Amino acid sequence: MRNMSFALTTEQIKNRTKTVTRRFGWWNLKAGDVVCAVEKGMGLKKGEKIKRLALLRIVRVSQDHLGDITQDECIKEGFPNMSPNEFVKMIQDHYKCSDNNYMNRIEFEYI
Repeated sequence: MRNMSFALTTEQIKNRTKTVTRRFGWWNLKAGDVVCAVEKGMGLKKGEKIKRLALLRIVRVSQDHLGDITQDECIKEGFPNMSPNEFVKMIQDHYKCSDNNYMNRIEFEYI
């Protein structure tokens, strides 16, 4: 089983308020796949162990432009108080990308 890191949204996964994530990559993921949500998957210090957060079943995978995000999608991403523009800026700042970039939209459920 593959690990998917949720370092930026650990609390949303713990609270189970996040049901969608956007990623560059994970292009071969498909509905029905199961992944393990982890706090951090890379950059672990010597002796540090992966912290498992939840098992996720993938419901739907699609590609869309980052700039097309809606308020409803912000809520599903675990940011109900963030506007679509604020969300896009947060992603752009983190990944150094444009709002015209395609991202993999991954919808999941907790199991």
